[in-house]
Amino acid sequence: MVLAQLGGSITRALQQMSNATIIDEKVLNECLNEITRALLQSDVQFKLVRDMQTNIKKIVNLEDLAAGHNKRNIIQKAVFNELCRILDAGKPGFTPKKGKPSIVMFVGLQGSGKTTTCTKYAFYHQKKGWKPALVCADTFRAGAFDQLKQNATKAKIPFYGSYTESDPVRIAVDGVERFKKENCDLIIVDTSGRHKQEAALFEEMRQVSEATKPDLVIFVMDGSIGQAAFDQAQAFKQSVAVGAVIVTKMDGHAKGGGALSAVAATKSPIIFIGTGEHMDEFEVFDVKPFVSRLLGMGDWSGLMDKIQEAVPMEKQPELLQKLSEGNFTLRIMFEQFQYMLNLGPIGQVFSKLPGYVPELMPQGHEKETQAKVKRYMTMMDSMTNEELDSTNPKLMNESRIMRIARGCGRPIRDVMEMLEEHKRMAKMWSKMKGIKIPKKGEMSSLSRNMNAQQIGKVLPPQMLKQIGGMGGLQNLMKHLGSNKDMMGMLGGAEK
Repeated sequence: MVLAQLGGSITRALQQMSNATIIDEKVLNECLNEITRALLQSDVQFKLVRDMQTNIKKIVNLEDLAAGHNKRNIIQKAVFNELCRILDAGKPGFTPKKGKPSIVMFVGLQGSGKTTTCTKYAFYHQKKGWKPALVCADTFRAGAFDQLKQNATKAKIPFYGSYTESDPVRIAVDGVERFKKENCDLIIVDTSGRHKQEAALFEEMRQVSEATKPDLVIFVMDGSIGQAAFDQAQAFKQSVAVGAVIVTKMDGHAKGGGALSAVAATKSPIIFIGTGEHMDEFEVFDVKPFVSRLLGMGDWSGLMDKIQEAVPMEKQPELLQKLSEGNFTLRIMFEQFQYMLNLGPIGQVFSKLPGYVPELMPQGHEKETQAKVKRYMTMMDSMTNEELDSTNPKLMNESRIMRIARGCGRPIRDVMEMLEEHKRMAKMWSKMKGIKIPKKGEMSSLSRNMNAQQIGKVLPPQMLKQIGGMGGLQNLMKHLGSNKDMMGMLGGAEK
């Protein structure tokens, strides 16, 4: 998870405060000091942290609160609102629209991940139905066009560039004209970067901007620089009309919180964050869901969007029917694994579940889990239709297990482990038996038919404990405005 260390520290501070028998000034100060320490370690500016602490103390005046008030909830809400205030810089003034050509220009220093981010941005919009195209106007860095070409080919996105032309303005204009004729509705122009903010870089950016007249200028910034992001974002904003910011390298650095708060302080809206090198390690940055995940409260709407993308609409009624019947065959498990891999990095998906703490998915464990899922799918490829569709556990005898092991080239113990995993998942799936299916058969409607009791049955015990048991889950559902989009559990919460 992004900022796992910061999120874990803040969540633990709030948990310790919640476990206290009486919440007095001493408990509140200890909680705030712990949160302050975590934010300063994440390189958030001292003034912002000090103001946050002062504001929380003003809101949570323990002496003035009547006896009936829930002090824990008031403190948690105040922390949530203050963190949102620190990270919120508003929304960008322009959003691309399908069917109408939009030109987006990417700017930033060399080494910030600009070229990779261009492709990620194009790939994200391609999945949402846009027709993107990439133009490489970076003639300064050797290999820039090769890198963009490689990324674009991998993502099946049209691209334009030149090995011979040295004028970036000419390349940008030619590329934009070409893709306008080809009816592309999102034309992304990648510009040159430099090792430092210098006049030549800003002049070139200004010329490309004047020639292509972009609808949106996106500044790509390295998240590992922490507080220094403020000066960098400010300098770029003064030179070119920066409309939005993408912060990269948020997966492996403790200073990411400092970078996000520093950019927000310049009032430049952050629209995405880069969370890894792969194409799908790219997240929309929305302040409230982001802070909600940071505090271990989950992000149902974000999870639901991912699930709607992973599970085809025509498959949803069929899947819900199987869910209500409670029969979990090996074929259903195979389909669940397919959907799970389509959701993207597992840690990213898990972080959207309420009660998630980074300790539930230690570093390195994510890749191990993904490899195990693929291994199980290979074993299931060696099964017959009868074995995949059977609901009889006794069908899997010794000779069948040996045949499957030989067919997939894995030891017998691995096949046994996969069958044990199936039993465990079948037990969890059976708890959903008899659930009322929505008329339209869509997952997004399922949540209205589920109560806290049913959700509690599906959540892993460790996660339920982290939320605060069944009472905590009911409070959380009230806080999130009912249990909407619960179908994120889908049968995969314990995977």
